[in-house]
Amino acid sequence: MDDTLSEGWFDPENATFGDRVAGARDAAGMTQKQLAKRLGVKLSTLRDWENDVNEPRANKLQMLAGILNVSLTWLLDGTGDGIDAPEEVQPINDELAQVLAELRELKARANKTANRLGALEKRLRGLAREGQLG
Repeated sequence: MDDTLSEGWFDPENATFGDRVAGARDAAGMTQKQLAKRLGVKLSTLRDWENDVNEPRANKLQMLAGILNVSLTWLLDGTGDGIDAPEEVQPINDELAQVLAELRELKARANKTANRLGALEKRLRGLAREGQLG
């Protein structure tokens, strides 16, 4: 890893799809609520995209790139026309980068687990309503 945060800031090794969406939204000066409204999606849907819980369908992805003035490929994999790294660059060492990467991974796993638990609970309630539980 490089010594600065700006090198490859939004590339696939350092940033997720959600990181790029949030970064581009911030660079465009928009709140999550404003962007969700422009896209015609629920605020929770946009939050899931930014937290890497879900990804948008192709039509919303295209709209997202247009509204944020970045390329579709940049949103997906960090290549192409996107936004620049933040101006303030802080030194970062390999150990700190590893901790940050692990935190991101754990956060994404926790969000996926929460969604799975919610789906199971909904299924369980449906089964209970149908009288399939003993």
